[in-house]
Amino acid sequence: MRGSMQDNAALAVDAFMAWWQLAGVDSAVVETPVNWLRPMPAAASGLPTGSPADPAAPPKPRDLATFHQWLESDSAHPERRWPARTIYPAGAADAPLMIVTDMPDPADIDAGILFADRAGALFDAMLRAIGLDRSQIYIASLFFARPPGGMVEAGDLTAVAARMRTHVHLARPRRLLLLGDRTIRALMPTDGDAPPDSLREFNHDGGTVPAVATFHPRLLLGQPAAKAECWRVLQSLIEEARP
Repeated sequence: MRGSMQDNAALAVDAFMAWWQLAGVDSAVVETPVNWLRPMPAAASGLPTGSPADPAAPPKPRDLATFHQWLESDSAHPERRWPARTIYPAGAADAPLMIVTDMPDPADIDAGILFADRAGALFDAMLRAIGLDRSQIYIASLFFARPPGGMVEAGDLTAVAARMRTHVHLARPRRLLLLGDRTIRALMPTDGDAPPDSLREFNHDGGTVPAVATFHPRLLLGQPAAKAECWRVLQSLIEEARP
């Protein structure tokens, strides 16, 4: 009986040692201590040392027409993830005024243009107040499609803000009007030295352009008292236009 138990114990030890050998453990001790609780090292990417993980980014468009084609064709834009109708910028380069909003409203999606329905009627009135109409300006939105629920991720907002700086550079407007809180926070956040509705310099990829920010027409429809402040902002654009 004793001999049988010893044989079984020996087999168990042999099996135990074979398991550890298959696991790569070939020594009971090492010269240096091992911290078995240390975090696991990051897995190797398989790329040669110094090689970038991502392919080189394509060059930026060099003119407005190429930029429009890039917006419509590139699959890397965040809007491609959303099952939504797209509304691209409208207007020509060197316009006296470029207007930027955050994204199409539901009414815009139905109409196929930015600033539609009641907000669009108020928008047109704002333009008339400064002696312009849609045929004379350039209109764009940070996002050319509307995400589900109108909610966007912070990373996407950062990406489209950088894209818009290139956009403004290529559109070459003489003045820039930003509409809506989300647009203002993405492109021209206040630094405490100047009120958000004052005329400031907007930095784009090729320099600066005089810019001002105010409420989106959708907010003015629900808060008519804000129209007085909006009018003060529009007046600063009129002053800028004077020689």
